[in-house]
Amino acid sequence: MPVAEASRPAAPRVIAEGANPRFRPEVQGLRALAVLMVVSYHIWFGRVSGGVDVFLLISAFLLALSFLRKVDSGKPLDLARHWLHQFKRLLPAVVVVILVTLGATYLFVPKSRWTDIIEQSWASLFYVQNWVLASNAVDYYADDHSLVSPLQHFWSLSVQGQVFILWPLLFLTSSLLARRYRLRVRGVVLLVFGVLFGASLGFSIWETYTNQAYAYFDTRARLWEFSFGTLLALALPYIRLPRLLRIVAGWVGLAAMVSGGFLLDVQGEFPGYVALWPLIAAALIIVAGQTGSPVGADRLLSSKPLVRVGDLSYALYLWHWPVLVLFLIWRDAPAPGVFGGLVVIALSLGLAYLTMRFVERPLRALTWADRRRRRAVIVLAVCLGLVAAPLTGWQQSLRVEAERIAANALRNNPGAIALEPGFVDRSDDDAPVIPAVARFEDEAVKLDGPCSEDNRPASDLLASGCGEIRPKGTGNKKIIVVGDSHSQQWGVPLRHIAEDEGAVVSLIFKGGCSFGEQGYGRIPECDEWNELAKEYIEEQDPDYVVAVGTAVNAAGMEDVLPGFPEAARAMEGAGIDVVAVRDNPRFDFSPRECVEKEGVHAAECNRDRALHLPAPVKTDELKRLVPGMAVLDLSDSICLPDTCPAVIGNVYVYLDTNHLTRTYLETLTREFGRQWEAVTSRSVTARKARP
Repeated sequence: MPVAEASRPAAPRVIAEGANPRFRPEVQGLRALAVLMVVSYHIWFGRVSGGVDVFLLISAFLLALSFLRKVDSGKPLDLARHWLHQFKRLLPAVVVVILVTLGATYLFVPKSRWTDIIEQSWASLFYVQNWVLASNAVDYYADDHSLVSPLQHFWSLSVQGQVFILWPLLFLTSSLLARRYRLRVRGVVLLVFGVLFGASLGFSIWETYTNQAYAYFDTRARLWEFSFGTLLALALPYIRLPRLLRIVAGWVGLAAMVSGGFLLDVQGEFPGYVALWPLIAAALIIVAGQTGSPVGADRLLSSKPLVRVGDLSYALYLWHWPVLVLFLIWRDAPAPGVFGGLVVIALSLGLAYLTMRFVERPLRALTWADRRRRRAVIVLAVCLGLVAAPLTGWQQSLRVEAERIAANALRNNPGAIALEPGFVDRSDDDAPVIPAVARFEDEAVKLDGPCSEDNRPASDLLASGCGEIRPKGTGNKKIIVVGDSHSQQWGVPLRHIAEDEGAVVSLIFKGGCSFGEQGYGRIPECDEWNELAKEYIEEQDPDYVVAVGTAVNAAGMEDVLPGFPEAARAMEGAGIDVVAVRDNPRFDFSPRECVEKEGVHAAECNRDRALHLPAPVKTDELKRLVPGMAVLDLSDSICLPDTCPAVIGNVYVYLDTNHLTRTYLETLTREFGRQWEAVTSRSVTARKARP
């Protein structure tokens, strides 16, 4: 995320003791290079550059210099004025980008994604976007940019905004401690931020190892990067290097910074200790400073083109991602290509210049707002209102539409019930397809809550993915659903089974980890999880274990899940009945978005069944491999004889490319219940017949 001071007059100044402040254009060029890395890596390379980490360092570096000057000169910190001034500079550009993005969303983005973008608009406006993404554990750098939000890049601005509130408080605390105990302020600042650096880095390493997707957006795992920049500002006046060594340091830092995104797995390993690479690289460039040499890296970084791009860095960062994502949605393409990438960059640069020229600079020069705090508050309130008003109105209109559709759903939206023999369609001719756009955020399968104390696994690895469906009036019967998200989704019809049979349904799941024995090509963490899951199941001794037993890929190939028959036989050997469910079709596109673009009846949205769901030979193989195991096959309630439609009975079948919507799963309950009763009654009979 670019630093708050986005224009040349606010470029960093290095204050050595006894020296006059001086402008350092090479740091402005460093900022330009960082934003160009972020933009180019996003557009053309599909990789993460580490440029954002450089922005975080520079941001803290500048902030620390500002507060150290105040502390050294004895000026009051006046935090309220500082915060008002800081966010008065930051927020207007944010508001412009969000408003334009919302307008483009209305014109070009499928309605099913509106709710998510509205939610992220609120989060971006109030600097909590990183926590929203962390809670969703999104793949921010997914290959298909058309499926991500045009506002996801605001996560780094949110982290920075939170630090802009915290850092002044830490400087104030350091100043008060120094005054109270008659210590040097810089020494106390060094201690405070040194401790914060160590604590945050340690936490970042641990969380990156245990939950990297969450750690990437976690402010706590990023504080050490800001602390690094603060410590650099403290140390810089005391660093004295020979000119030749500074020249070498500048080029080494520049080479390391540019190459890091190619040499490191930034997406998969940051923000742990690996993030030291771009931070140390940027620090070397800052330490090298102005060498005065014609062969120094600072000569390149101080060039006018880079310095001017540095002026635009904040606005350019804000614009490049929404322009890229919206461009790909408009083109319906997975990548922009060389020419398309140049168009995205040119458009982003143009919008960045206009934002700086007509928004940032005029408001920065608005001395009227700086004379009184309440005037600055008015400016901020107006900025917030400009976004809050249309967001509130849009949300309300979507909510009203969703409620109107839901009121008639029983008649107009039968879903899978429309495929049952003897069904009579009584829906309106113009009946809408559900779920409505405002309800899609609720379509992922959710649990009633984490596993209760009597069902909670002892292992943290299992407990982190343990949830329950506990209907009212449950008895002693117990069902455990185990596996990945394809197993988890069957908890929806199982809820009704639980209500009828008086059962508690526990779900033990981990994304990307199907249920099966070890040693069949799964990653080590999945093998560990599976071993713990089997031990847990045997301890719980449930009446039934439910898991998906096959896997269908986007090309229509189906296989028995590796290691599943062996795990099922082990469960059967322990006296636990296993119910296997056949996998649902998967696609290389989103059927839901296809319908929004092409219409319900478009051939490209309703693919041939033979291409995506082969004949059920694999279920026969499952029954042969595990004799007596019950197998549920809901294929005929998901696909027609010839096609696998995107919409059945005026209900969207798919949430994304491969998961069923909660609404459609609800309409599957009757057929699921019929098959469940048939196979479980046989298993009860077989169990009674066992010696």
